[in-house]
Amino acid sequence: MKNIFIGLLLSCTILGHGQDNYPKDVFRSPLDIPLVLAGTFGELRSNHFHSGIDIKTQQREGLPVYAIEDGMVTRIKISHWGYGKVLYIAHPNGFTSVYGHLQKFSPELEAYVKKIQYGKKSYEMEAFPDLGTLKVEKGSLIAYSGNTGGSSGPHLHFEIRSSISEKPTNPLLYGLEVRDATNPILEKVFMYPLAENAQVNQGNGKAQLRFSRQADGSYLADKVSAIGPIGLGFVGYDRQDMAANKNGVYSVQMSVNGTVYCDYDFDNFSFGETRYINTLIDYAHLGTYRERIQTCFKKPGNRLDIYNAIYNDGKIEVNDGLTYTIELLINDVAGNTTKLTIPVEGKTEQLKIREEEGKTADYLVARKNNNYDLGAAKVYFPANTFYEDFYIDLKKGTDTVTIHNSKVPAQKNFTITFDVEKYTPEERRQLFIARLDGNLNPDYTTTYKRGNAFTTRTRDLGTYTLAKDTAAPRIQPKNFKAKQWLNNYRYLSLRITDDLSGIDTYSATLNGEWILMEYEPKTRTLTYNFDDKILDKTLCELEVVVTDNVGNTATYQSTFYRK
Repeated sequence: MKNIFIGLLLSCTILGHGQDNYPKDVFRSPLDIPLVLAGTFGELRSNHFHSGIDIKTQQREGLPVYAIEDGMVTRIKISHWGYGKVLYIAHPNGFTSVYGHLQKFSPELEAYVKKIQYGKKSYEMEAFPDLGTLKVEKGSLIAYSGNTGGSSGPHLHFEIRSSISEKPTNPLLYGLEVRDATNPILEKVFMYPLAENAQVNQGNGKAQLRFSRQADGSYLADKVSAIGPIGLGFVGYDRQDMAANKNGVYSVQMSVNGTVYCDYDFDNFSFGETRYINTLIDYAHLGTYRERIQTCFKKPGNRLDIYNAIYNDGKIEVNDGLTYTIELLINDVAGNTTKLTIPVEGKTEQLKIREEEGKTADYLVARKNNNYDLGAAKVYFPANTFYEDFYIDLKKGTDTVTIHNSKVPAQKNFTITFDVEKYTPEERRQLFIARLDGNLNPDYTTTYKRGNAFTTRTRDLGTYTLAKDTAAPRIQPKNFKAKQWLNNYRYLSLRITDDLSGIDTYSATLNGEWILMEYEPKTRTLTYNFDDKILDKTLCELEVVVTDNVGNTATYQSTFYRK
């Protein structure tokens, strides 16, 4: 009990807000190169906050990755997407370090992983080694940097989490050295009327404000005329000294006439709340312009715990005849600050710019269950799928239905069920539910087939249809030809593609024995490493079987020679 109490106390201490709560002389860097960041902690990503920092690896793979402190490997995972090859190490001081998108592990860990993969006959794997099984020392080699999983370029994704709460914490709070003497960049500022009777600059919709740089380096906005409750939003980013990347900012404070209305930072957050990022940004603006406006007021459904202070939900009540000075501070971890001042005059004026709310026949109440029959398909939204009530736009069809648009975020999965009674059993085998992208191309969504009903669960609004896939995947050798001698080859490589429903499973054998093929979806490549050393014949017979998401299967067979 005493150890549990001490652990809980430690967790509470290290997860409080403020940089002073994080030890700055304990951890070493995971790489032996100057740290240059491609991404910061808390950065705004698609439906989530970035849970670590992305460290550039000089545009290449294979840099040695080191343990930041003594510890034990508690988790190893390999997946086609997400973090790809990722390693978790628990440290005695109550933290866990995470290393993602790895190319490969250290020889000891690689042997441990290969044994599991060959035992399960699967490239994808997840293991939780018993405590003490895989110990590491501070500075010991644990892996090599790579580009696996959902990575869009070579880098190391690095996290520091609480071992107890599993909350990710900002790695830059632990004394890691990143050169940064550059102030955050403020690109755009917006003011929002937040009630029917509110207005900004004689309009009832959000207004973009003009601002200019002052002699002291701060910014001053043109005077705003407003009335009623209003809110502030901005587009901005942080930039370190040695990179041009537009990274996320660390903290934001907004005050009105000297009173703090909104103060939040990215010291830490919980994975359970990360999807509520969609209440921190203007999601409709994102759906229209592919640009994230970060707001300083709380919307309905916002359950984020990133706020140090919030007054009146960050909403500014502007009264006729009064003046207000809004001050916005945008900060990075290094202490660089960008300041914007906005003078506001409370004034009731004639409305010149009017935006009408788009009303439809269906008004969705978020706190209730909602069912809709769209002819070809039925849609079920569980209670609290959405953050607030809205008019939902629904379109019926024969095989295609439209469920609103991409301007409204969903917190929970909802269900779409298509009736396929009119199709033959053979046709049903080749059918799947697809979401149409902006160019009307079908994207496969996981389809559950039960008799006459095909169902998918998703958080994405948009247009869905029944699509048909009759073509098997294609398999092509990349670095060898049939009956070729491959004595000096380090690996065997093939390209696998599928034009419609996408790759579901793959397997390969060499002389009848299962071999480990690493699959990289970004390059559509299967790779076998000859270092696995299971060859026992000069003549090698290779067979690769690939199946797509509706069951179409392709088989590739070839022979080669190797001593």
